[in-house]
Amino acid sequence: MASFSLGLSLSRKKNVLRNAAVERKNLLTVCRLSVKTLIDRSCFETIDDSAPEFVNFASILEQVLSHRLKGQITWFGYESPRSFWDYIRVACSKVSHSCICSIENMENVSSSRAKGRAWIRVALMEKRLSEYIIAALRDYKTTRRFYDDGAIVLGEEANMLAGMLLGLNAIDFSFCLKGEGLDGNYPAVIDYTPYLKFTQSSDSISSDEEELRTLGSSGSESSTPENIGPPFIMDENSWYNKCKRVEQKYRLALEQKCYLEELVRLREAHFSESVSQNKLLLQRIEDIELNHKLEKEQLEYIIVELQDQLKRFHSLGPLSADASLSQISFDPGQSQDGNGKQGGSHLSEGKEDTPSLLGLCGSLTSVASYKSLTSLKSSEYLASPTTDMTSPGLTPSWT
Repeated sequence: MASFSLGLSLSRKKNVLRNAAVERKNLLTVCRLSVKTLIDRSCFETIDDSAPEFVNFASILEQVLSHRLKGQITWFGYESPRSFWDYIRVACSKVSHSCICSIENMENVSSSRAKGRAWIRVALMEKRLSEYIIAALRDYKTTRRFYDDGAIVLGEEANMLAGMLLGLNAIDFSFCLKGEGLDGNYPAVIDYTPYLKFTQSSDSISSDEEELRTLGSSGSESSTPENIGPPFIMDENSWYNKCKRVEQKYRLALEQKCYLEELVRLREAHFSESVSQNKLLLQRIEDIELNHKLEKEQLEYIIVELQDQLKRFHSLGPLSADASLSQISFDPGQSQDGNGKQGGSHLSEGKEDTPSLLGLCGSLTSVASYKSLTSLKSSEYLASPTTDMTSPGLTPSWT
């Protein structure tokens, strides 16, 4: 008995999974056929709200986006029905330049279902329906929060759906957002009859009427094998209709080819622009690295030169250091004099002045450095800026 109940539960589970798979397959197949009929209709006239192909497509898309959509839990624990617009409004909120806010603020559209239908029309007129669907599917966390397991948008069929809707970007739609199609009081109903019609193969010789006439004559009592006439020959009108259908298919394929070529050209232009920008950025990075390397080498050279000058300054005698400091600090105007040149050459010993050396001298002639030297040396060896220099070696020559 236990094994029987277990087998029964497994059978029910298999039936449920099969029914869900068949439902998803049917919706996707009908959606693909509706897209094809829309493209065929657009070759002859503009698609608007009155086109039956669009009405059917909008119903199918609404059914696809509402497949296994979770209800909204109320405060009392009950589950109220929810429209797919609640999911689209959240999942597509981050799309740049989206129409979500505009539809949300529409005055003549109040219900959630009507807003969803208005979004379908606006997205088709903007040629961005596929973009919205792709952006919503990428937000897997939000999609998982709004849909149950087994939904179309949670399966692998979701990518197929986005690919189907991409072909609608080649169609020019014209809708009125105040019509009866936005009424959210009635559910969307799919008309399957346009997709259940039998299409005769072009290889068939006899027409549908001839086959029906043959079947009817074979069922009558007066029909005999002698009454069978010659094989049916297609008339001029049948050939004309077939040629017209072939021409229509060729025109449609040509338009799709031109659209895809234009799309590829735009993608290639965008790719080449990205490559050129990448090259410019790499070149800029190389230039910045080279400049940093040169600046680093210059700074290292200045540091080494300053260290050498500092060592040479410390290697001088106390009196020579004090004399050089006094000559630099209090007699800068005597550089053109003979004694000034002699003092400068005594400090640098034949080396040319460099920016690093001038900086070193400037740091040594500061007040803090001067005070530190005066604290180390005796005051009788240092030249006072307020008194006359009495040392023979430090007295400037005025003759």
